[in-house]
Amino acid sequence: MKAKVGLPLVLLAIALSVSCLHQKDAGSAKLNFVLQDVDGKEVKLSTFQGKVIILDFWDTWCPPCKMEIPDFIDLYSQYRDKGFQMVGIALGRKGPGAVKEFMQEKGINYPVLIATKEILRAYACCRGIPTTYVLNKKGEIYKKYIGYRERSVFEEDIRALLGE
Repeated sequence: MKAKVGLPLVLLAIALSVSCLHQKDAGSAKLNFVLQDVDGKEVKLSTFQGKVIILDFWDTWCPPCKMEIPDFIDLYSQYRDKGFQMVGIALGRKGPGAVKEFMQEKGINYPVLIATKEILRAYACCRGIPTTYVLNKKGEIYKKYIGYRERSVFEEDIRALLGE
């Protein structure tokens, strides 16, 4: 009887340890990419190496996304000279031209890139938008938020990672 119970417990323990390792790796993985901005210029995440980064997955038709953008504009203005980089990643369902027009209308002052299927898979995005990742200076995922968050949430993360 002990052998019948023991084997399933050993298998469960192995499965859990592998699962935990995978979760640890997923949370700390450096997820580099190359995407095009709204003008077709390639941008690498590694360009921002050594900075605290917010990656915001959004689109022009999304009301909660639109609510967060003024705060991202302000946060980028306030912290960009202190080692913070804001990056928008638009799903771009209406195309890069619509995203560029939206950026101009809203006064977006940070880079906005156009998402690809590969980047959406790499970041396990998006059950909902906005989906926002905060990356530490090593390019590791610090936090992930699905849905609207107030400015104070992101500012607290930025300040913590910048060491303020």
